[in-house]
Order: sequence, then C-alpha cells, then structure tokens
Amino acid sequence: MLLSPGYRRLLLLCVLLGVPIALACFFFVGLQHQLQHWVWTSLPEAAGYDTPPWWWPLPALVLAGLVLAPIVTRMPGAGGHLPVNGLGGPPVGPKALPGAVLAALATLPLGVVLGPEAPLMAVGSGLALLAVRRAGAGGDRRAGAILATAGSTAAISTILGGPVAAAVLLIEGAGLAGAQMVVLLLPCLLASATGSLVFTGFGQWTGLKIGALALPDLPPAANPDAGDFLWGVPTAALIAVLITLARELGHRTVSWTRRHTAVRTVACATAVGVCVAAYALITGRSPAEAALSGQAALAQLAADPHAWPVGALIALVACKGLAWGIALGSLRGGPIFPSVLLGTATAMACSGLPGFGVTPALALGVAAAAAAVTGLPLSSAVLAVLLTGGDAYDQMPLIVTASVVSFIVSQLVRRTEPKTAPRPATGAAA
Repeated sequence: MLLSPGYRRLLLLCVLLGVPIALACFFFVGLQHQLQHWVWTSLPEAAGYDTPPWWWPLPALVLAGLVLAPIVTRMPGAGGHLPVNGLGGPPVGPKALPGAVLAALATLPLGVVLGPEAPLMAVGSGLALLAVRRAGAGGDRRAGAILATAGSTAAISTILGGPVAAAVLLIEGAGLAGAQMVVLLLPCLLASATGSLVFTGFGQWTGLKIGALALPDLPPAANPDAGDFLWGVPTAALIAVLITLARELGHRTVSWTRRHTAVRTVACATAVGVCVAAYALITGRSPAEAALSGQAALAQLAADPHAWPVGALIALVACKGLAWGIALGSLRGGPIFPSVLLGTATAMACSGLPGFGVTPALALGVAAAAAAVTGLPLSSAVLAVLLTGGDAYDQMPLIVTASVVSFIVSQLVRRTEPKTAPRPATGAAA
C-alpha cells in the first residue's frame, strides 16, 4: 500500500493541505490571542486598572455563557466536542466547523478556563474534509478519515512544540499497530511538519503572538535524586487524583446540562466566573491567571517559581480546578493546557519539601497532569521532555515515572467512581 500511486498522491495532498490548515490555524490562534489581550489587558487599562480587578471575570463569563448558549442549542455540531471527552470523537465536518470556530473565538478570550487545542483540531479536520468533498473524493471514507486525522494533527502540532509531539499523540491515541500505524502516521507527519513550518514562518513575518505551549525560561538545572523520587511519586499520584476528580465533576455537569441546556450553560459559565473571582479575592493576584487556558501563567511560573507563594499556588489549584471541572462539562475548548498548569502548580506547591527540587517538580507536574487528562502516558512524557528542553535528559527518568504513576492512579480512581456516562477515547485520531 505504501508504494501504491494512490497512497503517494495521498501523501502529496497532505503536504498541500498542511499549508492552508496551518495558515487558518495561525490566524485563528492569533485572533484569539489578540481578543484575549484586549479583554484582559487593554480594556482594564482603558478603565483605569493596572490589572483586571477581582470582579472582572463575572461579567466576562456571564457574557461567554450568553453567547455560547444559542451556539450549543441551535447551530450544527453544538459548538464542537465537549472538553470532558478529551480530544476524541468523530472529526468535525464542514457543517459543524462554523459553530466550533464561533464558540471558541467568542468564549475562549473571555476566560472559560479551557485551551485552544480542541477547536484547532476541529479547524484541521473540518478543512481537510471540505477539501476532500470539493475534490470529489468524499465517497472514499478511508481516505477521508486519514485526511481528517492528518488535518487535526497538523493543526495541533502548531501549539504542541512541532510534529513529533503530535505524531506520538497520534500513535498512542489511535491504538493502531504494525503496518496500519505506518499508513496513518506518514500523512500526519508530513501534514504536521508542513504546518509547523508555515506557522513558524508566519509568526516571524507578521509579529503576531500565538500563545503556544512553551517554557522559554526554566529554573536552574538540577539532576533528580532520591529525594525527588521520594516526593515526586506521591506528588504525581496527587496530581492524578485532582485531575481525575475534576473530570468527574465535568461528567456530572454534562448530565446536569442535558435538560434546560441554554439556561444551565449560562449558569455554569457564571459559576466559572465566581471561582475565578474567588481566586483573585483570596490571593490579590490577577484573575487572568485562573481564567485563561494557562500557557502564559505556566511560562511565568517556570521562569520565576519563587514569585508564587505556596498559598497562591494552592488557591490556583483549588479555584481553577473547580472552574475547570465545571467548564469541562458545559463550555467548549481544549482540556490539556489548563490541566498542565494545574499539575505544575500542584508540583510547585510541593517543591519546598526537603530534598524536592524545583526543576524536577516542574517536569513531573507537566507529565503527570498530561497523562491524567489524556490517558496517554507516552505522549505526556514526550510533551514534558519537549517543554523542559535542555534539562530533559537529566529529568527523563522522573518524567517517565511520573507519567506512568499518574496514568495508573487515574485509572484506579476512575474504576472506583460511579459511571455517569461512557468515557470516549481521548486520542487525537478518531
């Protein structure tokens, strides 16, 4: 099959699709970032505030609920996948794409405590399926499924550090093996590599910020020792419990919002705003740290962890974790970025324990949170390795251990919980 002319044409089509998908994702994320900056920086400054006041999230989240409610109840696709279901589910088709894009652009900048990764994947799969139908190949379901998955992978690679992390996420999430895995992997690698190249080039050319998940500044390097493993293993288990409990809250929220969906969507958005405002009241810090998806706060935490008191970290985990759990089952967006911030904040709050280093805590926090929310330990370890950069070689044993421990503990916690709804797959390919 790999040597057949049809498959070679499919690979070429993936390269060609990577360019428009990357451009669409670039402007999507760039616009979302600009709107977010306007809501949380420019508008407060125009009102005479150096930082958003504690009450700022309340009107913002009420507005988000009012905008999202008609999208969820009236538009095709209901605004995209529910984030509590991970990144799985069927690809978003062209008919459902406008609702998913509108829901993301209208609510993510307002601070719904979710990330852009799921809407980006919707853009990738929707555009790929649209291209297939325009080309008259809509009858070939297998080719359409591969192109939709490649489009999603190209889209998410733009904010996950490049095609390697996206490809590993695909391999583990698709559950394929042998020749089937290679058949699906090659188009996704080509599309995501092309997308990353276009995305990076446009970022340098336009100067627009896209808010990708990155840690430009890290604490001083330190090799993990016995103390890091002694505290790191229970910390990874704690992160898994917290993330899993928040997801269970999301499942319960889904059940609650099935009736009177519009009204209860607004109520859930308002509850998220109350949680975010409570964080600002308790800590005296900006509510944006709890309201937004987490990329900026994660970078600030990694660059200067000592600027965050332990009390502020605990408040962030409690308030943002509760808001995130509610948002998972009622609002629209991606679940991964906020969970990574929650895991890192938990690990950093524990990093003052005797013999527990800041750098090991940062690395294991990323890996443990990602493994708990996605159920993909290998992909989570790769993501942590890419984020920690030059320190990754020394931290790799702790990263892998934390990822495995978190995955196992999260599975154990889920087994002991009452089943409120079937849990779909969390992989990137579906």
